[in-house]
Amino acid sequence: MEEKELHGIKRTIFVWTLLAGTFTMSISQSSLSTAYPTLMHYFGVDAPTIQWLTTGFMLIMCVMMPLSPWLLNNFSFKKIYLSVLLIFMVGTVMIIMAPNFILALLGRALEAVAVGVLFPSFQTVLLTITPVKKRPSVMGLAGLVMGSALACGPIISGIILNYLSWQSLFGFFLFVIAIVFVSALFNIYDVLPRQHSGFDFISVIASFGLIGILYVVQTYGSKLEMTPALLVLLILSLAFTAYFIYRQFTLKEPLLKLRVMRVVNFDLAVLLTGIAYISLIVVTVVYPLYYQKILHTSVLVSGLALVPPAILLSILNPLTGKLTEKIGFKKTLLIGMAMLVCGWGALVVFAGNLTLVSMIIFAMLIEGGNAFVMMPATTLGANSLAESQISHGTAIITTVRQLLGALGVTVATLILAAGSGSISSVNGYRNAFIFFCLLEIIGFILACAIRQTKDNK
Repeated sequence: MEEKELHGIKRTIFVWTLLAGTFTMSISQSSLSTAYPTLMHYFGVDAPTIQWLTTGFMLIMCVMMPLSPWLLNNFSFKKIYLSVLLIFMVGTVMIIMAPNFILALLGRALEAVAVGVLFPSFQTVLLTITPVKKRPSVMGLAGLVMGSALACGPIISGIILNYLSWQSLFGFFLFVIAIVFVSALFNIYDVLPRQHSGFDFISVIASFGLIGILYVVQTYGSKLEMTPALLVLLILSLAFTAYFIYRQFTLKEPLLKLRVMRVVNFDLAVLLTGIAYISLIVVTVVYPLYYQKILHTSVLVSGLALVPPAILLSILNPLTGKLTEKIGFKKTLLIGMAMLVCGWGALVVFAGNLTLVSMIIFAMLIEGGNAFVMMPATTLGANSLAESQISHGTAIITTVRQLLGALGVTVATLILAAGSGSISSVNGYRNAFIFFCLLEIIGFILACAIRQTKDNK
């Protein structure tokens, strides 16, 4: 079935079935940290080991994203979506039944494979089946789903873990995905045109350099020590990544069409989504630390304080989509970047006199600004490309976003530690606020450089 045949109720059910799977997988990604203490006790492992349930997840997810364009070009989208749901369910069952940590980690790896394919793919599908003028609203809905998952993840996991076992948390994900799978059997269609291409195995191997870079960044960020082994891995990973990039530009049918990076508006969109994502991720890392180390709040309070900004992000996402259709991409992005600059700027100005309430307000300003930037910029990037290039464009944006997010967290950690060798120093936090404020100022300048076209007003 072609995308033109999707109208009315069929289209609505198709979109919501697609978003339901994305929403559930997003929750599973954001809610796991709440269960770490319980999982550490159950499997008898320490904190650095249990962290691999998240670190390993991100590494595998990152390398799967560049594969999504090839999959979409060579297989029916319905088969891809059903396979993704099935792989996620198998991985979740493995985690629930795991007698040891290794099997739980393997199950988590399968979940990462599914998420890594789905995240760029669902955006590609939504962009492809939607007329150009309506794309901002639809992508705003996608932002709502992902933003709501960010807000709901810790809450859902906290409630379940408070009354039930940790297996029940994964059982909840399994139950919802099973329902989505049944719906997908009847309501997901093959909506994308296919252009069969060969599978470049060498490019896949070279893309593992991305995993290496991400691993080095995260390991260095947690240990603050560059060991000889880590340095060698970084050099090899950079070499592999450089070869991957070179190969994509020289092959007639590359795994990932990096040639789309020659489009200026697309490049700006990639950078803006990355900068906005850095702010979003860094807030979720730095804020709880400030609450606990400087304001001396409890872990529960530091977690609950993140909910209002995340809820605002969820509310604003669909509204900013509609706003973009009325005033255009450039004005919307400038509003968002201005909010991000003001949010971080306020943190810089009041760094020594911040209260719980003021920090929540500034976080709402930052995450509200994110709603004006991330999905509108993603849509701008897609609109800057030909229809046949959209899958490659979304894969590039989501991959770069993950890499920059990890880099942002590492930079934040380094700055905090450099303040006085301790994350309990106000000076370290002030320096971090200054750095990210400057980064958002750069983002504002980039937004000013966006080229106006007929489609983006």
